[in-house]
Amino acid sequence: MTKRDYYEILGISKNASDDEIKKAYRKAAVKYHPDKEGGDEAKFKEAGEAYEVLKDGAKRQRYDQFGHAGVGGNSGPAGGNPFAGAGGFGGQNVHFDFGDGGLGDIFGQFFGGGQSSSNRGPKRGCDVEATLQLSFEEAIFGVEEKIELEMDDECSHCHGTTVEPGYEMKTCPTCKGAGQINRVMNTIFGPIQQNTTCDTCGGRGKVPEKNCTVCRGRGVERKKKAINIKVPAGIDDGATIRLREHGEAIGDGQKGDLYIHIRVKAHKKFTREGDIVLSEQHISMVDAALGVEIDIETVDGDIRMRIPAGTQSGTDFKLSGHGVPHIKSDRRGPHIVSIIVDTPIKLSRKQKELLEQLKDDKKHGIF
Repeated sequence: MTKRDYYEILGISKNASDDEIKKAYRKAAVKYHPDKEGGDEAKFKEAGEAYEVLKDGAKRQRYDQFGHAGVGGNSGPAGGNPFAGAGGFGGQNVHFDFGDGGLGDIFGQFFGGGQSSSNRGPKRGCDVEATLQLSFEEAIFGVEEKIELEMDDECSHCHGTTVEPGYEMKTCPTCKGAGQINRVMNTIFGPIQQNTTCDTCGGRGKVPEKNCTVCRGRGVERKKKAINIKVPAGIDDGATIRLREHGEAIGDGQKGDLYIHIRVKAHKKFTREGDIVLSEQHISMVDAALGVEIDIETVDGDIRMRIPAGTQSGTDFKLSGHGVPHIKSDRRGPHIVSIIVDTPIKLSRKQKELLEQLKDDKKHGIF
């Protein structure tokens, strides 16, 4: 028997998005489910097979290129009864674990959701974000800064264990140490069993004999915390520093991370492009014509630089090794100085006469 086109089965176009494919499958699965009145087991299997191929980018590409032959003519478990081995469906108890993000997305709307065994409460504290503002020079050469943040930190009394010192943890009386409980729900498809995280122990399987009297069993307390930040030389505006396990704590779990977002203040004289420092230096028309030695301001201090005679406005001069340090090496970029030749606006009578003489001198001209 010739297989139908997978796109036709789900009623979608060949350029359908992943979201459109998922929605189409949900609709088909609900419509054709064999234990629903008016359901069609063959079409239900067919829709499942189509979805298993089209939701996978690699399989979908092979199918688009080679058709059913490109995916072996069968997509795996969903090509048959997706509930095979689970006890059938015709009114029997069926056990589901909706932790895969696939069929659980579909049936969760009927079964009221719930947490799967793969999600047993928080295992890691929240990440924390902060902003650190630096001067231009601090970003160039690096700096150590101390910031103060208010966050959930490990309880100083129980040290995050949640139990009052002198007492121990005991087996959770609700889940008997399993960390999850089994619930049966009556649905349009019959009784459904689902594993959910135990509300009493939060999935740990144990509870304190006595909760910590300071944090009341949370394992954390709100504190102001001073954190030292070592900013590397050469860091740029918009960069982010990640400090592992410097974020918020949780009881009996791992701390989150701290993300420091760097903001660099603008400099009145310098700008930056990658590892290059840029600046402008104004000189007079006479100095440009005759040449001059001037002091150039850099991030390392003033440097004496020779401007040769006849320099034109807009000429760039390179000061090697006076730019931004490379974060992963000892090298530094250059400092580029752009020369701006200033044309005088107001001239004295004598200055005008001199310029007129130069203008009339056909042999030399002004420059």
